[in-house]
Amino acid sequence: MRVISADGLSDMMPCAATIGFFDGVHLGHQFLIRHVCDMAAAEGLVSTVITFAVHPRQVVQEGFRPELLASFEEKLSLLAATGVDECMILPFDAAMASMSAYDFMKQVLARQMNVRHLVVGYDHRFGHDCNEGFNNYVRYGEELGIRVERAEEVDMDGECVSSSLIRACLHRGEVEKANHYLGHPYTLTGTVIGGEQQGRRMGFPTANLSLSEPCLLIPATGVYAVDVRIDGEEQWRPAMMNIGTRPTFHGDHVTLETHILHFHGDLYGRILTVAFRRHIRPERQFDSPEALAEQLKEDIKCLKKPHPQPLSKGRGE
Repeated sequence: MRVISADGLSDMMPCAATIGFFDGVHLGHQFLIRHVCDMAAAEGLVSTVITFAVHPRQVVQEGFRPELLASFEEKLSLLAATGVDECMILPFDAAMASMSAYDFMKQVLARQMNVRHLVVGYDHRFGHDCNEGFNNYVRYGEELGIRVERAEEVDMDGECVSSSLIRACLHRGEVEKANHYLGHPYTLTGTVIGGEQQGRRMGFPTANLSLSEPCLLIPATGVYAVDVRIDGEEQWRPAMMNIGTRPTFHGDHVTLETHILHFHGDLYGRILTVAFRRHIRPERQFDSPEALAEQLKEDIKCLKKPHPQPLSKGRGE
């Protein structure tokens, strides 16, 4: 996949394209992009995804903080795994936010990007006038030489697959459902930092994670079965993650602590990628560290239950 910035617009080949933020690149996004690829192949065009490095609402809504399902780098990796030819990164700013849909289609899509076929997500709108919609885009496209069509929504288990649905699953700790709709494991990536070493004293040393993308959504508090990759290595290691305030030790802020089974070594300063597998139990306060340690022994048994290997596709492999 060729990644193109605004500087590379001068040599854009005629393309079939879709546009959106594509947070998480979930199964709905993948279906849409595959359709674009099929249309491009049938029409002799280049398949293109148009997206943004920054969430558009961060530009138009002061103080908005997105709960991202993937960092920008992870999104690019996931998009590359779809097989699309090109990914255009648009510099979304106040000037672009103020453009009408017609002006955006004329100045950006038609003139700069050479879009000949535009596939619009079933609920996607662009341009500053929210009253404009798909029928307007079709009419503008007829004038500008862009064929516009709308993609079907993707329904699974009676639900329309969307980033909002996946966020709701993660807020409830339902990581298996989130993974089902994503089509790949939900992950968090960050650097190992120092902690209070309470886990080490109990015989369960943990790596405390500082996220590389602070706007990533943190799932509900609790204990999770996860797999961990260290510094981008190929091997995934079984592990257990606790998300919470450590009430047994009277913590006052949420931490991300990971215990990697059968691992002995210094992890400080190293990069961990944590792939969520399933929720084990809610976080709760224990009467003593010893009681917590006994519960952790039971929790670890859950890690030994069979579960699928991490879907590394789109994660840099």
